[in-house]
Amino acid sequence: MMKNRVTAMLGIRYPIVQGGMQWVGRAELVAAVSNAGALGVLTGLTQPTPEKLREEIERTRSMTDKPFGVNLTILPAVNPPPYDRYMDAIIDSGVKIVETAGNNPKQFVARLKANGIISIHKCVNVRHAISAEKSGVDIVSIDGFECAGHPGEDDVPGLVLIPIAAKRLRIPILASGGIGDGRGFAAALVLGAEGINMGTRFCATVEAPIHDNIKRALVNANECDTRLMFRTLHNTARVFKNAISEQVFAMEQRPGGVAFEEIRPLVIGARGREALSIGDVDGGVITAGQVIGLIDDIPTCAVLIERIVAECRERLRASMQDFE
Repeated sequence: MMKNRVTAMLGIRYPIVQGGMQWVGRAELVAAVSNAGALGVLTGLTQPTPEKLREEIERTRSMTDKPFGVNLTILPAVNPPPYDRYMDAIIDSGVKIVETAGNNPKQFVARLKANGIISIHKCVNVRHAISAEKSGVDIVSIDGFECAGHPGEDDVPGLVLIPIAAKRLRIPILASGGIGDGRGFAAALVLGAEGINMGTRFCATVEAPIHDNIKRALVNANECDTRLMFRTLHNTARVFKNAISEQVFAMEQRPGGVAFEEIRPLVIGARGREALSIGDVDGGVITAGQVIGLIDDIPTCAVLIERIVAECRERLRASMQDFE
């Protein structure tokens, strides 16, 4: 067991959080992570309706009696999901931990606090982290440039971002992006974080509800096998380097760039979801961070978490001995 503000607030043994991942954060993975002493997080918008999210929450409860959370990513859209109804489903279901990402979560923070819910907000820069703290969130997850998904447009890696955030914030921070083993965990703690948030590493586990072909592709990849898409659209996304991401990248390099409508058929979520399900590595967008260079096996979540914690302790002890 490790004890700090994060473990106390979340009611978990180890300050390790499984990030909300579209199509991946489902009951099987979430329960396995929570049962192993960390915090599993359901991805709210993976479920097509708020009613389906209620069912997934109950399905998770049937697999674990440990704390788990729900992620709700709030993004601007022409036809946005019914965020209020998803939040209703979360609150009515008695979930006590919510991870938000995207826009400032202040519209929901008062409701979360009124219902005794701990809020974690994922940020990609310090100014947004400070704003989230002012809005009343309890924990900030600070996401470095190495991360999967949307790293923002500032391109600041975790080695710089984490200690700045730790210095500027009073609330606990989780280090996110580029962490997949105990060495990264130890480094995050030394840099001032009180825990870590991992996404890509949990994709290459036995319980991750994605096809083995995808898991093996992550294991066989190196740290250079990600691609930054949508840079020209100022909505950068780090994804696995495959036929789809290469095509999108090439289209963005054309003189005059590319309009999103031109690439929409390539990057729609349904294609990515099917690719993960049937194991077609080139079938759609597959989100992945540079941490794939550190992944070399597909353990159970329990084995992975215990190994990370043990290695973290070993590295911290060895570092202290070096200074004796």
